[in-house]
Parts: sequence; structure tokens; C-alpha cells
Amino acid sequence: MKNYLRNLFSNLSDKLDYLKNEEVIFNFSKTGEHGDLSTNIAMRLAKKIKKNPRIIAQEIIDNIEIDKAVLDKIEIAGNGFLNFYFQQIYVAKIINDIHLKGRTYGRSNKYKGKKAQVEFVSANPTGPLTVGHGRNAVLGDTIAGMLDFIGYNVSREYYFNDAGRQMRVLGDSVRLRYFQLLGNHIEFPEDYYQGDYIKDIAQELINEYGDKLQNEDAEAIFKKKAEGVIFSDIKNTLSRLSIVMDEFYNEHSLYSEGRIDRLINSFTEKNLIYEKDDATWLKLSEIGNEQDKVIIKSTGEPTYRLPDIAYHITKFERGFDLIVDLFGSDHNATYPDVLAACKAMGYDIKKIKVLIHQFVTILEKGEVVKMSTRKANFITLDELIDQTSSDAVRYFFNMRSMASHLNFDLDLAKKQSDENPVFYLQYAHARISSIIRMVEEQNLVSNFDNLFMLNSITEID
Repeated sequence: MKNYLRNLFSNLSDKLDYLKNEEVIFNFSKTGEHGDLSTNIAMRLAKKIKKNPRIIAQEIIDNIEIDKAVLDKIEIAGNGFLNFYFQQIYVAKIINDIHLKGRTYGRSNKYKGKKAQVEFVSANPTGPLTVGHGRNAVLGDTIAGMLDFIGYNVSREYYFNDAGRQMRVLGDSVRLRYFQLLGNHIEFPEDYYQGDYIKDIAQELINEYGDKLQNEDAEAIFKKKAEGVIFSDIKNTLSRLSIVMDEFYNEHSLYSEGRIDRLINSFTEKNLIYEKDDATWLKLSEIGNEQDKVIIKSTGEPTYRLPDIAYHITKFERGFDLIVDLFGSDHNATYPDVLAACKAMGYDIKKIKVLIHQFVTILEKGEVVKMSTRKANFITLDELIDQTSSDAVRYFFNMRSMASHLNFDLDLAKKQSDENPVFYLQYAHARISSIIRMVEEQNLVSNFDNLFMLNSITEID
């Protein structure tokens, strides 16, 4: 139905210039009295073209060419809403089509043969997934599912930094807790990982090795053990939300495979880097960005930009036709550097779609739950699932535009009433399933041929 109206308005833009390049949004009406679908396009255009919205709405009606077998009528309501009433026999055919095709209804082969990659979550394995990671995870998996539905061969990918300072601090955090649990008095740095999970990992090492690791380097067994345990937990958490990654890509491989060295050589050949203050700078100001950025510090340690650029080049080399990067809003200022560098290296950055989502706030009893990652004072994604349900978590993370800040109301998500949209949907599903079971038990034959005979608003609803 929406596609039918989109096509109508697409043709209409040839007659009404003010509709060109305008996105017309159609919404399902809450009651049949206001039609099946409606749009506020006339009201949105009013200020822009300085014309009464009801006049704009009338101009649209006067110029639109409808098929009476599909659309019954179009009415103007209120300040300029356009309400569209479809012929019931047309709606009945759609319902019958949905019944026949089931889960495949709406599936398209438009992008069959095309490869898409969706990178999401991509949290470093330094601790449990938080509610912020949860929103990213659910949005990313939903986007991947939609791309699959329109024909793409989709790869869900998780990129993680296992080569930087954070992972070294993780290993050392476990090492120090290991010494403390063995009875040694050691001052634990405030900027190290504070959570109880660090103590649990250290205890596992004691159970396995006793006190034999006191001379081990933190980079060795402590870091390796912590990464393995935490990643196992991360995968389990994602699986609770029915999220399964196809690929886990680690930063360390960019170094071990020589990709970082080759990238630096390519930058040098293209005269894209220079030395200043003992650091290596990328000439971003010459390739479209505001200022140059450091890619190798004076200490010889690379900044995050260098491996991020190398990683994105692997995406192009792997032949993806569409590359989707899903980031939190804290990446707003950084991803343009990566895109600019890829473009300078000759890659088609139009293939990359960067999506930014806003943060999540947890509400409990109407109050914001204060959290601090550094102090390990946060609600984990597992805890959120435990307190509500996987269905509630997926629904609530998808119920707002990713461009909007999300207030996750714990009390609402746990309510067993119609106020909770998840409970409402689950109850409706249970009632429908009960009716279907009754039909099967009584050997009744479902027949959709006469749906068009439903005429009243109550019957149709």
C-alpha cells in the first residue's frame, strides 16, 4: 500500500515542482475513520513554499491519478492531512497474499548476488557488554536482517582492538588481582578495570595454575585468559538476543599480516604523510578534512586511525558492494578521517554507509540510573535481559529512531499490562495462536476468499 502511494507521488512530482526531492512519509491511521494511510506532506511544505497547507493538499488531490480499483478516495483532514482510503477488495487481496506467502511476504531479490557487510557492536573485550552496546547490537542485527530480506548476501562482523593499551591494561588488571588473591599487598590503580569479573578471571587462573604464574608477563597468559573468558561471555550475551556474528576481525592481524606497514608505505608513495614533533601526520587537510591528524605518536605507537583505515581497506578488498558501519555518537568526529583516507587511497567510499545512534539512559522508578564504566558501576546487557526479557530488550532498542536518545524504562518493560508494548504484542500473539489451534483442532478450513465482504470499520479492524 505504501509502495503504491510512493509510486503515485513519484509521478506527481513531474506536475508539482515542490514535490521534487521531497521524501513523502506515509503512516498507518490509528482508526479506519481516518483512512488506511495518511501523510502530512502538505503541512511540511507549507512553510517552505509559503502556501496554505490545505491548498497544497487540494492541489495534490487535483493532480493525482488514482486507480479506482485500488484507492476509494482521498480526503483532506485538519490543517492539511491527506487521508487515503483503499478499496476493501484490494486490501483483502493483500491479506490473502500475506497468508499464502507467510514469512516470505515482502522478500525481494532486488540485490541478489550483491554482498553486504554490517559491522556492529565492535566492543573491545575488556568487560561485559553494557546497555549501550546492547542498542548497537540490536540495531545492527536488525539492519543486517533487513538487507538479507532484500536479497543481499549479508556478513555480520565484529571488529575488536586486541593490540592497544586497553588490552594491555586488562591483562595487567588480571595479573594484579591474581597477586592480591594470593595474599600479596598490591595497590590497584584507579584507572585499571575494577569489576568483579576481573577477580573472577584471576581466581580461575589460581584454580588452574595455583601460584605458578607469579613470574608471567601480563601480556602473555593473563591477557590471553581475560580476552578468552570475556569474549566467550560476549558471544553468549549476543546469543541470548538471537544475534550470531559471521566474522570476528581482530586488530592484531592487521599487524601480523603486514597490512599496517603496507598502508604506511602507500601513504608515503602518495605523499600523504609527513613528520612533525617526532610524530607521523596524515595530510587530511589536503583530502577534504579540516585538519591533519597524527597516525603514529612520538612514542612510535599508532593512533586508532591507522588500524581503522587499514581495517576498512580490507572491507574493500573483500569485495563488499555495501559496507555499513554502525557507531555510537561518540564516533561522530572520527569516522570522516577514515573515509577521507580511504578515498585518498582510491577506494569508492560511496559504498560505505555510516550510521550513528544516540546513547541509552536507564530509568527506574522514574529516576535516571547513574552509571560509570571506569568504576564498574553499570548495568550489563545480561542484567537488562534478566530483569526484562530478550524480546523486551530487542523491541525497546528498536522502538525509537537511532537518531534519538533512548530512555529505557525498566518498570515499563517489566509491566504485565497493555501499557507495555511488548506484553501487548505477546498477548495478541497468544490470542491469535489460540484461535489458530482451535481451527486446527476442529478441522475447520480457513478461507480468505470473502475478506472483501467485511465492510464496517469494526469488522475491518
